[in-house]
Amino acid sequence: MASGETITSSEYISHHLTNLTYGRFPDGHWGLAHSAEEAKEFGFWAIHLDTMFWSIGLAVLFSYFFWKAGKNATAGVPGKLQNFVEMMVEFVDNSVKGSFSGKNPLVAPLALTIFVWVFLMNLMDLVPVDLLPRIAGAIGIHHMKVVPSTDPNVTFALALGVFALIIYYSIKIKGVGGFVRELTGMPFQTENVLLKPVFFVINLFLEGVNLLAKPVSLSLRLFGNMYAGEMIFILIALMYGAGVGMGIFGGALQFVWAVFHILVITLQAFIFMTLTIVYLDMAHSEHH
Repeated sequence: MASGETITSSEYISHHLTNLTYGRFPDGHWGLAHSAEEAKEFGFWAIHLDTMFWSIGLAVLFSYFFWKAGKNATAGVPGKLQNFVEMMVEFVDNSVKGSFSGKNPLVAPLALTIFVWVFLMNLMDLVPVDLLPRIAGAIGIHHMKVVPSTDPNVTFALALGVFALIIYYSIKIKGVGGFVRELTGMPFQTENVLLKPVFFVINLFLEGVNLLAKPVSLSLRLFGNMYAGEMIFILIALMYGAGVGMGIFGGALQFVWAVFHILVITLQAFIFMTLTIVYLDMAHSEHH
């Protein structure tokens, strides 16, 4: 928004919750939306440029520092970066050993990537809510959401990626027949020939819902917690415009919430990683 422009509380909240969206307008031309209403007109194929920028940028940052630590690793006295990376790798490795009973060299690197990447995206929630949007506004960018994990497109993309691996390894380990039997043979079983088709349908429905609930729960849990945290920061920021006394109280409240939120962002990254490991372990396990 323009510097010095007077806006209402609802406009302030709406502005901070609107992504920088690129898409096709109803008249056929492509461009950036300047309001939430214009963004809705783009439909499904709209692209959130700020989400793409921050999520990819954080992935590149994470990859660079871990690559640098690996390249400069030494058996002697390690540096701070190597110490940190080794600590993270050991932490994730212990989590995988405790939750994954199969053998798959992909699981540990995947778990490490998920934990660090989700944590970094969540960590952006601790950046003052007006700092980066004001900088963006100064160079002509009217919207800038800097917390990728508050965008359901990101959380659902991560969850669907995990879901694709669950399906892939379920079929690879158990075969198509084994995977189908897993979906249709439990929890109800019978030797009665007449009841078997009925139980087949019931089991398929129950297990199908259970299977589809995995990516939905993964994505919505992360999105819901981070969106709520971002909203609280925005509501606290509104207090700065209500006078000196409220501004001081808001500053103290923001500090307390930020300290508590450190636990939230870490816990959400850990939960996403742990559930991914557990779901992949279930995909590798054969039920008899």
